[in-house]
Amino acid sequence: MDTPLKNDRLLRALRREPVDATPVWVMRQAGRYLPEYRATRAKAGSFMALAQNPELACEVTLQPLERFDLDAAILFSDILTIPDAMGLGLSFAQGEGPQFARPVRTRADVERLGVPDMETELRYVMDAVRVIRRELAGRVPLIGFSGSPWTLACYMVEGEGSRDFATAKAMCWNDPALAHTLLDTLARSVSAYLIAQAAAGAQALMVFDTWGGLLGPTAFREFSLRYLSQVVAALKANVHTRDVPVILFSKGANAHLVEMVDTGCAALGVDWTIDIGDARRAVHGKVALQGNLDPAVLRASPDVIRREVHRVLDSYGNNPGHVFNLGHGVTPEVDPEHVKVLVDEVHSFSRLLRAT
Repeated sequence: MDTPLKNDRLLRALRREPVDATPVWVMRQAGRYLPEYRATRAKAGSFMALAQNPELACEVTLQPLERFDLDAAILFSDILTIPDAMGLGLSFAQGEGPQFARPVRTRADVERLGVPDMETELRYVMDAVRVIRRELAGRVPLIGFSGSPWTLACYMVEGEGSRDFATAKAMCWNDPALAHTLLDTLARSVSAYLIAQAAAGAQALMVFDTWGGLLGPTAFREFSLRYLSQVVAALKANVHTRDVPVILFSKGANAHLVEMVDTGCAALGVDWTIDIGDARRAVHGKVALQGNLDPAVLRASPDVIRREVHRVLDSYGNNPGHVFNLGHGVTPEVDPEHVKVLVDEVHSFSRLLRAT
């Protein structure tokens, strides 16, 4: 566990320290666009069987590192592990996304929920973190993650994926006290989950607030940002996580970047709908930024990918605290060779920028 890191670019960038080249990893870097991932998933039999097998989760976590010169590994898991551990009956229908057999709609539903035990109900996640750290042997840092309280609530109340999560939003309008009870339970669960991942060996932590951007300004502050702040505060207060950098990624919430800085996080993920130079100026260098190439660019030609990499790096400028990433995850139809072009160009062009 104490093996020195051979490549600490990511952690240095998250601390806004100088690096020789901009670190790069990509969301969903272990995924269906890789033929080796598809083979391992077929061997496992299902997505959940893959995620719940620590050895296979380790295998797919490491697969992209064999292909690409990435600066981080990210735990292979799913954002819905916490509600699954709460007994909601998670399943993944072919082509239809996640579904819960027992959605959370009433006060009785909410009151039945408790914070899962991280070394029993979610032991498979912690075992995967331990196995991955061992197999990485200090090659690059390992990122652990969770869904945000608001994003988890969206799926739990809706019972499945949705474009607008209107049922979840209606709970906030019709019974805000009930929504806050649910979100508080989830914030305590997310905090415990991330603390356990760090104790097992995760060296950076990321919170995916995938559906934060669905909320209007007042509702975002009340039902999303409040609980992101609660999670970060809990992590800062715990011995296992007080020095572990936390990345908050609230998709579609660029208008709230300045407020999110005040949570005390180390970095903010930004999607592709804001210029990263504008984002850097907005946060006044108080946090690192992660992002923010449009994932669809990976379907363009290699020359276009290189041009767009240059645009993002030029926009951020020769300033500390940039982790290059996509503005969302890699999509299944992407050619893996295009990801290689991206990763290699980030390193080579960012070195050129530092030399000028």
